[in-house]
Amino acid sequence: MEGLYDSDFYQWTQENAQLLKAGRFLEADIENIVEELESMGRSERRAFISRLAVLIAHLMKWEYQPKIRSKSWQYTIRAQRSQVRDLLKDNPSFKLGRLNRASTVTRFSAPRFPAQCPPHLGSGGF
Repeated sequence: MEGLYDSDFYQWTQENAQLLKAGRFLEADIENIVEELESMGRSERRAFISRLAVLIAHLMKWEYQPKIRSKSWQYTIRAQRSQVRDLLKDNPSFKLGRLNRASTVTRFSAPRFPAQCPPHLGSGGF
């Protein structure tokens, strides 16, 4: 079964899914299943952090660069909010408090960030 993992990933997934459904755990490729599950979790977390970083960067630009605001920033904020909301709904174990990369992404100093999201930014008004 391990050779199938390298030569035909889709077929490997289908066969292992059937084995697991049938309760035939000893026949399943457990080592690679574990590796894939861990990889999926890391991928979801990276996607969440990336979308959150883009959202925060655009919110900061919107707040601190009002003279060059654009419709594309507005669109990006709306789209990223939606994606972050969906990822949080699907993965409630993600903790927002531990994901503060905003100062790195925006190059603003950390003290410049408010303790709470200002009402006009947090309301989802756009």
